Amino acid sequence: MDLPLVVGVDGSDASLLAVDWAADEAARCGLPLLLVYASLWERYEGAVQPDTGERPSEQVMAETILDTAAERARRRDPETKVCTQVVPEEAVDALLHESHRAFLLVTGSHGRGGLSGLLLGSVSLAVAGRAHCPVIVVRGGAAGDRERILLGVGDHAESGEAVRFAFREAEARGCMLDAVRAWRRPAHKAADHPLFAGQPAHQHERQASELLDAALREAVAEHPSVRVRRTTVEGPAGEALLTRSGAADLVIVGARRRHEHHGLQFGRVAHALLHHADCPVAVVPEEG
Repeated sequence: MDLPLVVGVDGSDASLLAVDWAADEAARCGLPLLLVYASLWERYEGAVQPDTGERPSEQVMAETILDTAAERARRRDPETKVCTQVVPEEAVDALLHESHRAFLLVTGSHGRGGLSGLLLGSVSLAVAGRAHCPVIVVRGGAAGDRERILLGVGDHAESGEAVRFAFREAEARGCMLDAVRAWRRPAHKAADHPLFAGQPAHQHERQASELLDAALREAVAEHPSVRVRRTTVEGPAGEALLTRSGAADLVIVGARRRHEHHGLQFGRVAHALLHHADCPVAVVPEEG
């Protein structure tokens, strides 16, 4: 049985954009779609309301929101199997629980009742940092019409799953894959050898190119139809990816998972993309 694409739904405009993105992705991949509304209404309302036989107002709202979202998804692709589920948990706990049995987890960039001054909602941030499956945070230009996937490639041990995910996405979409690795020349080398500043830079660029090729080699062999453009760029990786995100349908980075660590588990690059990218962001867990 195929694992579903799971979408966190709360009725906000951002979550409806996430439903649109997930419905299109489910249609591309031939996967079922599960829409999840998380709420503690059973615990709270059950404690204060008498048993009148009427359904709690929060339950009615949850079912209405899910029905609306499901109908929206079915309009985008009538062939996709769409299911809904109300989960009596906090949103982060519910989505993290679902991530154990999801192909992909999709959220909007802000939730219902989120503060407009925040660049990214706390639920999306927590889920992206701790989920057990790839997480898509739908932000920026949600429409997939640029025909380009952007992949940030770090060290091979920290990018393997992200690379495989990116190639599968590019193959499913029939689009170009831009693989980018950033490199930086240690400042002390240039200072120690001012007459040969160009030589260390050339060496670091060549090393970055070799590492990029090594990280992509296996996936290139497994997905020969995917068109790949390799780029090495001097400077911070976050800046390089943010600059290119406006021309992409999706930007993908890996996040190393540390089993003994329970906080947010991604670095500065993923953090910057989740807050500022001009397209949806995929954070793919890597085993640490």
